[in-house]
Amino acid sequence: MSRKLEGKVAIVTGAGRGIGRSVALKLAGDGAKVVVNDLDPAPANEVVAEIRAAGGEAVAFAGSVTAAGFAEGFVRSALDTWGRLDVIVNNAGYTWDNVIQKMSDEQWDAIVDCHLKAPFQILRAAQPYFREAAKAEADKGQEVFRKVVNISSTSGTSGNAGQSNYSSAKAGVMGLTKSLAKEWGRMKVNVNCVAFGYVETRLTQPVTQETTVAIEGRDIKVGVPADKIAGAMREIPLGRGGTPEEAAGAVYLLCIPESNYVTGQTLICGGGRGGF
Repeated sequence: MSRKLEGKVAIVTGAGRGIGRSVALKLAGDGAKVVVNDLDPAPANEVVAEIRAAGGEAVAFAGSVTAAGFAEGFVRSALDTWGRLDVIVNNAGYTWDNVIQKMSDEQWDAIVDCHLKAPFQILRAAQPYFREAAKAEADKGQEVFRKVVNISSTSGTSGNAGQSNYSSAKAGVMGLTKSLAKEWGRMKVNVNCVAFGYVETRLTQPVTQETTVAIEGRDIKVGVPADKIAGAMREIPLGRGGTPEEAAGAVYLLCIPESNYVTGQTLICGGGRGGF
């Protein structure tokens, strides 16, 4: 049986850990060649090694999605390595929460830059290649679809207390998705979005005391108090949080040929919780 993504090239941000790692492995397992990005080189290289050990092809491109020139370099890494680009998954992100009266401009800008500005820059950098490839294919009478999957959140669809920065950025991602679906339809690029609910990763792990991770020189609180997780579980019709592998499955659905006539949509992956 042929693999659905055989011969395709994908770039995935934030792919060294959590959901992004599972997305990279899922796409590679179905035949895609993958550029694996992470803020830190070590986890990116580990995922590349895992893909190669399974018989796939991958390269690492470490660095911050908010860094100057990152977007152009990230797109170019796929084109320089394999000569094409078929799938973009804008996944990288984190939360830096506070109620609005205590939220600094730095907190606001950091989250909006990571979750909204960076995807915009990556997609802008990819546009010239998509345009030229689509034109060449149309001249040959070919119809070749490419895929963009932007990652949002149920915080973007429904809002969440203490996350005005994150919720705003994730709502913006859905607007970006809808706009580019209209702009890029003529190039046969499907632009869709997945909004995740509670997915079990290091950023959403249950904590009983303050836990931080270092992100771009800042110590960022991560984890969710156990009592809040228990409350969330009661609101999820499926009765539990999602796994990174299940989250990757939702992204995968929007990367395969069966979704060629789906564009401008937001798929909510939240176990039945969350929505518009």
